[in-house]
Amino acid sequence: MALRARALYDFNSENPGEVSVRENEILTLYSEQDIDGWFEGANSKGERGLFPASYVEILRNDAASTFNNNSCTSSPPFTTFSAPTQPQQHPQQPQTYQQPSPGSDDDWDDDWDDSSTVADEPGTVGGRYHDFEGNGPSTYRVSTSSMARGNAQQAKSSATVSRNLNRFSTFVKSGGEAFVLGEASGFVKDGDKICVVMGQYGPEWQENPYPFACTIDDPTKQTKFKGMKSYISYKLTPTHTQNQVNRRYKHFDWLYARLVEKFPVISVPHIPEKQATGRFEEDFISKRRKGLIWWMNHMTSHPVLARCDVFQHFLSCNSTDEKAWKQGKRKAEKDEMVGANFFLTISTPAAPLDFQEVESKIDGFKTFTKRMDDSTLQLNATVNEFARKQISGFKKEYQKVGLSFKVLSQAFEIDQQAYSTGLNQAISFTGDAYESIGDYFAEQPSKDLDPIMDLLGLYQGHLANYPDIIHVQKGALTKVKESHKHVEEGKMDRAQAEGINERCNIISCATLAEIQHFHQIRVRDFKAQMQHYLQQQIAFFQKITGKLEEALQKYDNA
Repeated sequence: MALRARALYDFNSENPGEVSVRENEILTLYSEQDIDGWFEGANSKGERGLFPASYVEILRNDAASTFNNNSCTSSPPFTTFSAPTQPQQHPQQPQTYQQPSPGSDDDWDDDWDDSSTVADEPGTVGGRYHDFEGNGPSTYRVSTSSMARGNAQQAKSSATVSRNLNRFSTFVKSGGEAFVLGEASGFVKDGDKICVVMGQYGPEWQENPYPFACTIDDPTKQTKFKGMKSYISYKLTPTHTQNQVNRRYKHFDWLYARLVEKFPVISVPHIPEKQATGRFEEDFISKRRKGLIWWMNHMTSHPVLARCDVFQHFLSCNSTDEKAWKQGKRKAEKDEMVGANFFLTISTPAAPLDFQEVESKIDGFKTFTKRMDDSTLQLNATVNEFARKQISGFKKEYQKVGLSFKVLSQAFEIDQQAYSTGLNQAISFTGDAYESIGDYFAEQPSKDLDPIMDLLGLYQGHLANYPDIIHVQKGALTKVKESHKHVEEGKMDRAQAEGINERCNIISCATLAEIQHFHQIRVRDFKAQMQHYLQQQIAFFQKITGKLEEALQKYDNA
């Protein structure tokens, strides 16, 4: 029999996802378990939504559903912190979208970026997830508030953890501080849930059960406004859809901004830099495509980024369906699960982490990234100089040697003795061989050194991301230490401090999972790239050896 309740007071819904009830109205509850002071159910009209638990009286007690945020199964995904007796209002997240810089190589003055005229569909992010269709609840109100408003018994503490004075720090701007202090609140869908599991080497992101890749074909130059405006279009083909879509650089730029805003402790790979001049030159187009291929490889390899809605929309939306594209674009830009609310979506292993061990690992990784950053800068400069020498210096020197051999051959030809002809031809061929070898050196960097520099450039972007990620985690640990001090001084309830501990544990799990993914992908990439480099070097010198052996054979009959 369905669980029922009677409304004790009138309640008028004010936010999406809530439902109005009237005094003495009989309501249907999905569960006797409240979610931060809210019940989810339906009123007598069949309208589904949330209403305050303190406004109703349960008429029939059924077995309450058990929820656990430490599970990655199909159970409802919400974080179980202390439940308040009064409903919490979820704060609106400030929008801090990155705007394109003026003079970028793709203008933003077309229809694509105009304000959408398409209404948000019910149940989308733009509609704030007020979709309660299906059997049972599909969205869950989640709050990190550790203290109920208006509950005097729970407000015993005379001190709270202080806020950072620097309101422009990464810890504050990313939403990390708001989450740790229990100020995050929002609706979490099943599809938004992100699982951290305990692996062999510590916390790691749960693997993507449906891995895929995406190719980027040679870009094409296209025009609009009867040829008055030109742009480069890239053809993307994801393996899981096999449907080709066309995207411009500004689409990549927009996607990158959304991802950076949404995931404060995930290293979103940098896209190739913009260029205002020379953007239609063949070399620039080729180099940018290679950079985007590396970027796409890292996106599809990431267990979290690869599955997020905005990335899937970017990969799958039909290039000619402007309405669908704008709907997805507005949905992403109105996403509430960004910043502080992103951490609400994370489900962690049941066993909490040892914060001393976490701090040690973070410090070790900080040292590692500094050394890796220094070494990649040095290697990049060395490889770049080596490539420059091969393209200009080596080619010039080998051609100079080759020319000298040919001059010698021409001198020998002055003596027109028959027995000298074979030698003259062999020496001339040797000169040609050295000129060819000079060309080989000039062509080689694009095959082995350029890919190394492309990889180093991508990782320099990752390494530039990690100071901010580490700052968020360090900020959370600082709040834990402050709360422990307040408990020892009797200025804070232990339950409130435990709430801060739990939320710091979530940030720590996510940070360590991201670090683990970085190391795994780093080993994969550099192993493959070093193998490729040595294979190309072997083939290169074998090609030179073959040319020299061919020249040597010319002397056998000289």
